Amino acid sequence: MGKRLTQIATRTGDDGTTGLGNNTRVPKDSPRIQALGDVDELNSHIGLLLCEAMPEGVRELLVQVQHELFNLGGELSIPGFELLKDDAVLALDEALAEHNARLPKLEEFILPAGTRAAAQAHVCRTVARRAERAVVAVGAAEPLREAPRQYLNRLSDLLFVLARVLNRMDGGDDVYWRSERLARG
Repeated sequence: MGKRLTQIATRTGDDGTTGLGNNTRVPKDSPRIQALGDVDELNSHIGLLLCEAMPEGVRELLVQVQHELFNLGGELSIPGFELLKDDAVLALDEALAEHNARLPKLEEFILPAGTRAAAQAHVCRTVARRAERAVVAVGAAEPLREAPRQYLNRLSDLLFVLARVLNRMDGGDDVYWRSERLARG
Protein backbone atom coordinates (compact mmCIF):
# COMPACT_ATOMS: atom_id res chain seq x y z
CA MET A 1 0.00 0.00 0.00
CA GLY A 2 1.40 3.38 -0.95
CA LYS A 3 1.72 6.38 1.27
CA ARG A 4 -1.58 8.16 1.69
CA LEU A 5 -0.66 11.11 3.88
CA THR A 6 2.29 13.22 2.92
CA GLN A 7 1.40 16.37 4.80
CA ILE A 8 -0.82 16.81 7.87
CA ALA A 9 -0.99 20.61 8.19
CA THR A 10 -2.28 21.63 4.76
CA ARG A 11 -4.01 24.84 5.90
CA THR A 12 -6.75 24.17 3.31
CA GLY A 13 -9.31 23.93 6.12
CA ASP A 14 -8.59 27.38 7.47
CA ASP A 15 -11.65 28.68 5.60
CA GLY A 16 -14.01 26.36 7.52
CA THR A 17 -14.24 23.68 4.84
CA THR A 18 -12.74 20.23 4.55
CA GLY A 19 -12.07 17.93 1.64
CA LEU A 20 -13.92 14.69 1.00
CA GLY A 21 -12.32 11.69 -0.64
CA ASN A 22 -13.87 12.61 -3.99
CA ASN A 23 -12.03 15.99 -3.96
CA THR A 24 -15.14 18.05 -3.16
CA ARG A 25 -15.06 20.51 -0.28
CA VAL A 26 -17.83 20.80 2.29
CA PRO A 27 -18.36 22.93 5.39
CA LYS A 28 -16.82 21.41 8.51
CA ASP A 29 -20.22 21.51 10.19
CA SER A 30 -22.00 19.52 7.48
CA PRO A 31 -23.91 16.39 8.57
CA ARG A 32 -21.44 14.16 6.71
CA ILE A 33 -18.46 15.67 8.54
CA GLN A 34 -20.34 15.44 11.85
CA ALA A 35 -20.89 11.71 11.19
CA LEU A 36 -17.24 11.24 10.23
CA GLY A 37 -16.15 12.94 13.45
CA ASP A 38 -18.47 10.82 15.59
CA VAL A 39 -17.22 7.60 13.96
CA ASP A 40 -13.62 8.75 14.49
CA GLU A 41 -14.36 9.57 18.15
CA LEU A 42 -15.95 6.14 18.60
CA ASN A 43 -12.88 4.47 17.12
CA SER A 44 -10.67 6.46 19.51
CA HIS A 45 -12.77 5.43 22.52
CA ILE A 46 -12.51 1.79 21.44
CA GLY A 47 -8.75 2.27 21.26
CA LEU A 48 -8.87 3.47 24.87
CA LEU A 49 -11.00 0.46 25.83
CA LEU A 50 -8.37 -1.80 24.27
CA CYS A 51 -5.87 -0.52 26.86
CA GLU A 52 -7.81 -2.46 29.51
CA ALA A 53 -7.51 -6.13 30.44
CA MET A 54 -10.08 -8.29 28.65
CA PRO A 55 -10.57 -11.78 27.27
CA GLU A 56 -8.50 -12.33 24.13
CA GLY A 57 -11.59 -13.06 22.02
CA VAL A 58 -13.12 -9.71 23.01
CA ARG A 59 -9.85 -7.95 22.20
CA GLU A 60 -9.70 -9.53 18.73
CA LEU A 61 -13.33 -8.57 18.11
CA LEU A 62 -12.72 -4.95 19.09
CA VAL A 63 -9.61 -4.70 16.92
CA GLN A 64 -11.71 -5.92 13.97
CA VAL A 65 -14.37 -3.35 14.89
CA GLN A 66 -11.73 -0.62 14.71
CA HIS A 67 -10.86 -1.68 11.17
CA GLU A 68 -14.53 -1.74 10.17
CA LEU A 69 -15.07 1.71 11.67
CA PHE A 70 -12.18 2.95 9.55
CA ASN A 71 -13.96 1.45 6.53
CA LEU A 72 -17.18 3.14 7.60
CA GLY A 73 -15.36 6.46 7.90
CA GLY A 74 -13.86 5.96 4.46
CA GLU A 75 -17.29 5.28 3.03
CA LEU A 76 -18.63 8.45 4.64
CA SER A 77 -15.72 10.43 3.23
CA ILE A 78 -16.42 9.33 -0.36
CA PRO A 79 -20.10 9.83 -1.24
CA GLY A 80 -21.47 6.89 -3.22
CA PHE A 81 -18.53 4.62 -2.40
CA GLU A 82 -18.84 1.27 -0.58
CA LEU A 83 -16.15 0.19 1.86
CA LEU A 84 -18.12 -1.30 4.75
CA LYS A 85 -19.32 -4.71 3.60
CA ASP A 86 -22.60 -6.33 4.64
CA ASP A 87 -20.50 -9.16 6.17
CA ALA A 88 -19.40 -6.69 8.84
CA VAL A 89 -22.99 -6.34 10.07
CA LEU A 90 -23.39 -10.13 10.06
CA ALA A 91 -20.18 -10.51 12.08
CA LEU A 92 -21.62 -8.21 14.75
CA ASP A 93 -24.86 -10.21 14.80
CA GLU A 94 -22.84 -13.40 15.36
CA ALA A 95 -20.74 -11.81 18.11
CA LEU A 96 -23.88 -10.49 19.79
CA ALA A 97 -25.49 -13.92 19.79
CA GLU A 98 -22.31 -15.59 21.07
CA HIS A 99 -21.64 -13.20 23.96
CA ASN A 100 -25.27 -12.65 24.92
CA ALA A 101 -25.88 -16.42 25.18
CA ARG A 102 -23.32 -16.62 28.01
CA LEU A 103 -24.92 -13.86 30.09
CA PRO A 104 -27.79 -14.14 32.54
CA LYS A 105 -31.08 -12.68 31.34
CA LEU A 106 -31.50 -9.04 32.34
CA GLU A 107 -34.42 -8.41 34.65
CA GLU A 108 -33.47 -4.92 35.79
CA PHE A 109 -31.93 -1.87 34.19
CA ILE A 110 -28.19 -1.58 34.67
CA LEU A 111 -26.06 1.49 35.20
CA PRO A 112 -23.08 2.29 32.97
CA ALA A 113 -20.66 1.34 35.72
CA GLY A 114 -18.65 -1.47 37.25
CA THR A 115 -15.08 -2.10 36.19
CA ARG A 116 -13.17 0.57 34.33
CA ALA A 117 -13.25 -1.59 31.18
CA ALA A 118 -17.03 -2.03 31.43
CA ALA A 119 -17.57 1.69 32.05
CA GLN A 120 -15.42 2.49 29.00
CA ALA A 121 -17.45 0.01 26.94
CA HIS A 122 -20.56 1.96 27.98
CA VAL A 123 -18.90 5.22 26.88
CA CYS A 124 -18.21 3.55 23.53
CA ARG A 125 -21.86 2.45 23.37
CA THR A 126 -23.14 5.99 23.87
CA VAL A 127 -20.74 7.41 21.28
CA ALA A 128 -21.87 4.66 18.87
CA ARG A 129 -25.48 5.78 19.39
CA ARG A 130 -24.49 9.38 18.64
CA ALA A 131 -22.61 8.28 15.53
CA GLU A 132 -25.69 6.32 14.46
CA ARG A 133 -27.87 9.42 14.84
CA ALA A 134 -25.38 11.41 12.78
CA VAL A 135 -25.38 8.76 10.03
CA VAL A 136 -29.19 8.80 10.04
CA ALA A 137 -29.02 12.59 9.52
CA VAL A 138 -26.72 12.10 6.53
CA GLY A 139 -29.11 9.50 5.10
CA ALA A 140 -32.01 11.92 5.47
CA ALA A 141 -30.16 14.58 3.48
CA GLU A 142 -28.61 12.46 0.73
CA PRO A 143 -28.45 8.88 -0.51
CA LEU A 144 -26.59 6.53 1.84
CA ARG A 145 -26.47 2.75 2.02
CA GLU A 146 -28.10 1.00 4.97
CA ALA A 147 -24.96 -0.85 6.09
CA PRO A 148 -23.32 2.10 7.93
CA ARG A 149 -26.46 2.77 9.97
CA GLN A 150 -27.04 -0.93 10.64
CA TYR A 151 -23.42 -1.44 11.65
CA LEU A 152 -23.53 1.33 14.25
CA ASN A 153 -26.89 0.11 15.58
CA ARG A 154 -25.57 -3.44 16.06
CA LEU A 155 -22.28 -2.16 17.43
CA SER A 156 -23.95 -0.15 20.18
CA ASP A 157 -25.90 -3.28 21.19
CA LEU A 158 -22.70 -5.33 21.16
CA LEU A 159 -20.88 -2.76 23.30
CA PHE A 160 -23.67 -3.01 25.89
CA VAL A 161 -23.29 -6.79 25.93
CA LEU A 162 -19.49 -6.54 26.09
CA ALA A 163 -19.77 -4.16 29.07
CA ARG A 164 -21.68 -6.93 30.84
CA VAL A 165 -19.03 -9.47 29.81
CA LEU A 166 -16.25 -7.21 31.07
CA ASN A 167 -17.99 -6.67 34.41
CA ARG A 168 -18.02 -10.45 34.91
CA MET A 169 -14.44 -11.03 33.82
CA ASP A 170 -13.10 -11.40 37.38
CA GLY A 171 -16.28 -12.60 39.05
CA GLY A 172 -18.08 -9.25 39.16
CA ASP A 173 -21.60 -8.42 38.11
CA ASP A 174 -23.65 -5.67 36.51
CA VAL A 175 -24.44 -2.58 38.56
CA TYR A 176 -28.21 -2.55 38.84
CA TRP A 177 -30.35 0.57 38.93
CA ARG A 178 -32.31 0.99 42.16
CA SER A 179 -35.40 3.12 41.93
CA GLU A 180 -36.74 4.34 45.24
CA ARG A 181 -40.12 4.94 43.66
CA LEU A 182 -40.32 1.39 42.30
CA ALA A 183 -39.06 -0.04 45.60
CA ARG A 184 -41.94 1.67 47.46
CA GLY A 185 -44.23 -0.14 45.04
